[in-house]
Amino acid sequence: MRVIGLMSGTSYDAIDAAAADLTIDGDRLLLSPLGLITRGYDEELRTALGGALPPAATTLADVCRLDTRIGQAFATAAGEADRELCDGRAELVASHGQTVYHWVEDGQVHGTLQIGQPAWIAEATGLPVVSDFRPRDIAAGGQGAPLVSIVDRMWLRGRPGAPAALNLGGIANITAADGTAFDTGPANALIDAAVRELTRERLTCDVDGEMAARGTVDEGLLGVLLGEPYYARPAPKTTGKELFHLPYLRAALAGYEALAPQDVVATLTRLTARTVADAIRSVYASEVIVSGGGTRNPTLMAFLRAELGSGIPVRTSDELGLPSAAKEAYAFAVLGFLTAHGLPGTVPESTGARHASVLGSITPGRAGVRVPAPEGGGPVRLVVDGQGR
Repeated sequence: MRVIGLMSGTSYDAIDAAAADLTIDGDRLLLSPLGLITRGYDEELRTALGGALPPAATTLADVCRLDTRIGQAFATAAGEADRELCDGRAELVASHGQTVYHWVEDGQVHGTLQIGQPAWIAEATGLPVVSDFRPRDIAAGGQGAPLVSIVDRMWLRGRPGAPAALNLGGIANITAADGTAFDTGPANALIDAAVRELTRERLTCDVDGEMAARGTVDEGLLGVLLGEPYYARPAPKTTGKELFHLPYLRAALAGYEALAPQDVVATLTRLTARTVADAIRSVYASEVIVSGGGTRNPTLMAFLRAELGSGIPVRTSDELGLPSAAKEAYAFAVLGFLTAHGLPGTVPESTGARHASVLGSITPGRAGVRVPAPEGGGPVRLVVDGQGR
């Protein structure tokens, strides 16, 4: 089946559309990558979205407008991916949508909201769309995240030792060899917020880690930041920009106003590296396979390698055949494929759910929905581009 996976992460800067041919072969799921296109939100939409995210107040009218406009933007990206990557022969779209709220209280997730109305995608492409992946896991008592854990677990199965997969997006999350998975805390979320604030929106992120590379880590501020209770909570756990946002950062910086901007950014980059490294050590990982936008920040990657030392090698997912920029979009293509085949898309020990669940809702395409029969117990290994391990 030829599937397009659509993803926009917590940095809400662009839509990634990755296409893949997916085939079940016994206990293996074969994934042949067909490529990635990335389309940025237009500035007006990005500003409107940023203005509606927590802790800002918003209205149902704003939510309705954003749901429509983001759905239209996803539809455009899906149509381009079908034409440019699939020669117009895509069979399914899997759309994560845009997370705008993840309702967490006292470590328990009660609900989540991803917007980007899938009807626009189905109408524009004529294809069935799987969307709204997270709520079913939450209804089953899970955290609704990290959902990529099932893909990571299949993908890393058979590698020697105890490998862990790490994604560095706005929020960082890991999946360990034993199925343990959780959000470690901020990856780029606080770094991006600081850069926007300190440059008065001249920059939106620390391009190539340049600001952090020029700065010096302030140990006092780092100690304040490390005091966040979230880091000490046991897995499974999940977090987002409902916690790690600009007002949170401003409160942490009280008393550190004299710090140079580059020192603030260096300290936040070290915070990400430290909290991620602590999480990796807690699951006794023998190696780390990293993906996501954070891999493009050489200062962050250098800090992470320094925190882990030589005993835990750090590699990017590119080395294993999955482009780091596209891995999450490919992961949701896999999740959509599993749903279309009636197969579960969660690992209970990763999300804390009572049981595994078939995820999402299906919006029919022009030809309706033809759901293949489930393939036995489903695949347990993910093989990229037909290369077994």
